[in-house]
Order: sequence, then structure tokens, then C-alpha cells
Amino acid sequence: MEEELFKRFGKVFPRGTMLFREGDTGDDMYIIDSGKVKIFKEIGGMEKVLALLGQSDFFGEMSLLNKKPRSAGAEVVEDAKIVVINSSTFDTMMRNNAEIAIRIIRTLAKRLEDADVQITNLMIKDSNQRIIVTLLKLAESGMVIEDGRFLKTDAEKIAVTTGLEKGKVHELMDKLVTSRLIETTDNGILIRSTDNLKKYLDYLVMKEQFEGM
Repeated sequence: MEEELFKRFGKVFPRGTMLFREGDTGDDMYIIDSGKVKIFKEIGGMEKVLALLGQSDFFGEMSLLNKKPRSAGAEVVEDAKIVVINSSTFDTMMRNNAEIAIRIIRTLAKRLEDADVQITNLMIKDSNQRIIVTLLKLAESGMVIEDGRFLKTDAEKIAVTTGLEKGKVHELMDKLVTSRLIETTDNGILIRSTDNLKKYLDYLVMKEQFEGM
């Protein structure tokens, strides 16, 4: 579907292109054919990355649905080919293509789930606990395979979700790999046993409580 759309509405954007800023009027939605885009907000004078999007991800549709200004900014962080759909084309697609409408609904539901994880993480001070809570939450919808649960994510995306530096996430995930709780691959993360990961989380919580006494 993206290939056909790109032929009709595709554009190429170099790294550093600002697609829109928070507060802008929303006249288009975007579907990434290749490359990466970050969604961010300015909070207290500092940039907070909300999501890092890649191939087949789409964004910007909320301003077309609710007719309100952009709630965040979007910047190309890796040279990208992107399908740009204006509001009239979007309305036609939504009316005539049930597959697209269902896909948007599912994506919005997933974003609500991700927001729930981020809110939970804001309440957790310990970095190890943040990462494990995030992995366990992602595991709920992860792919069940013979060796455990496979998550299509990486340290960069987990850093965005947890609000931690990418280097710190790599360091803490290496510990989980050494403890044989997870495996990292080029395509994602394998959780060997969610039960064991929960037990490790319980241990960290108890350790923190006893150390604080």
C-alpha cells in the first residue's frame, strides 16, 4: 500500500528537515516509506523526544481528525522518503478504505498504551526498574515464540520510552543479557521468561526498600 501511495504522494526529505512544529496548523499527515522521524516537545526549555518512528509508521493524523494545532513537533533524523497526505485526500481514504481506517484506530490504541508506559515510568526513579517495567509492558503484546517473547524494539526506542540516555540503556540491558534474562538481536529483543524478569523486578524493588530503611 505504501509503495502505491509513494508514487502518488511521496516526497524525499533530508536529515534535519523540520516537518512541523508544536502549535502549527495541521494540514497533512505523513507515512514513512524509509528513514526515521522523531516526534518531540519542548518542555521547560528542553527537548523531550516522545517517539522515534521508522518505516511504515505514520503520524500527524490527529490534527486532521480533531482540527487542532500540532501537539508536538516532527523532525527528520535520517534521510527519509515520506508520503504526504493532505486533509481532503485523507478524508477520502478514510471513507473509502476500511483497511486504512482500522490501521489508524489500532495505531491510536497502541499510542495510548505507549503513553501509559511513559506515565508509569515517570513515577519510577530507579533506571533498572524503568527498563524492566517497559520490557514487561511491551511483552504483553510481544510475539510468542518457542524461546520466549520477542519484542520488535531496540535500545534507542526504549531510551525514548524511559527518558533515559541511550548509553545508559545499553549499559543496563547488557546486565540483563549477562544475567540471561534477555537476548538482543539485530531485529529486536527476546525475553526468555517474563516470570523471571518479574522476579528480578521484585528483587530490585525489595532491595530499594530495605536500603532505604
